[in-house]
Amino acid sequence: MVISNKPLRFIVATLVACLPLMSFANPEQDSVKVKTEVAHEVKTEEAHEGAHAEPTDVKSEIKEFINHHLLDSHSFTLNADKETGSHNGFSLPIILWDNGLQVFSSSKFHYGEETAEHNGNFYVLHHEKIYKTEADGALTEEHGHPTNVKPLDLSITKSVVGILFVAILMFFLFKGLAKSYTKNGGIASGAGRIFEPIVLYVRDEIAIPNIGEKNYKKYMSYLLTIFFFILFLNILGLTPLGFNITGNIAITASLALLTYLITTFSANKNYWAHIFWMPGVPTPMKFILAPIELLGTIIKPFSLMIRLYANILAGHVVLMSIIGLMFIFKSWIGSSLSFGLAFVLMILEILVAFLQAYIFTMLSALYFGAGNEEHHHEEAHH
Repeated sequence: MVISNKPLRFIVATLVACLPLMSFANPEQDSVKVKTEVAHEVKTEEAHEGAHAEPTDVKSEIKEFINHHLLDSHSFTLNADKETGSHNGFSLPIILWDNGLQVFSSSKFHYGEETAEHNGNFYVLHHEKIYKTEADGALTEEHGHPTNVKPLDLSITKSVVGILFVAILMFFLFKGLAKSYTKNGGIASGAGRIFEPIVLYVRDEIAIPNIGEKNYKKYMSYLLTIFFFILFLNILGLTPLGFNITGNIAITASLALLTYLITTFSANKNYWAHIFWMPGVPTPMKFILAPIELLGTIIKPFSLMIRLYANILAGHVVLMSIIGLMFIFKSWIGSSLSFGLAFVLMILEILVAFLQAYIFTMLSALYFGAGNEEHHHEEAHH
């Protein structure tokens, strides 16, 4: 009902049509180039094996690209030419706490290829994690994992840039919607006409049925914020800019934690009575059910976290893998089929973006409603 809005359909269709043409295309590498990269990232003996695996060079490159996309980044890179070593993008600020505040630009790492020096300290960027080293930049590894000290990283990463962008977009978008309501006597104008039906849908179909007429208003600001925040982040992750914010478990954990805290601190006494001393249940069973019910209050937000994270992450991996098949087939038939399948999957991912925002908001409202449920007198007679 909401997605059928004509301006929104036009914007979504344009993004879908342009996406396969604008992103995910990596230049092919020969076996010597692959050997050099693997040697720099892993060990020399593993690079020797990679040099002889010529049929899998393109597959290794696609896998490397997918893994790089799934990670957060300390620099904003639009595209990179590995043959010339050039990168198109811009650096982001590095903020570390290492015997005091250390602030410098991520350009010192040169996209992870060089050791950064600041105030006599030396740091390297390894798989988007910053480690402290000596001047030579050597990492000490144990069981394949670096054992060097990791300073507290408070950097402005690519995901933080995406979150700030969505926050600013939402602020001006809904500020304009509120102003249009005031000027036009409760009638939205401009871009607000697209989002007004969604706001009403969240109120009438999510908040009121699950929380109730009496208490829904105090949760509306959070429900609207969380719905549009997740929706815009999901859509941003489908653009050629390479964001994977809601596919980051730290982000989804933070959102689920907010829902848990609001549910916990706004719940009434009946909510806690049903958890610790469930009415209508034999007394011995209450001692058994109380720990289970208390554990359930933690499992509910945990399921919110995993559901959003797993669905978005899986969508990104599958979509990029299918697009990568175009470079593996190297024929107009196989590449055309991969392009068509990627196009259909992209449309499905847009639906998933709306669906995951809806599910997260719906379940949050359901938890808020359970926390504000009034006592039913008939339960006392069971």
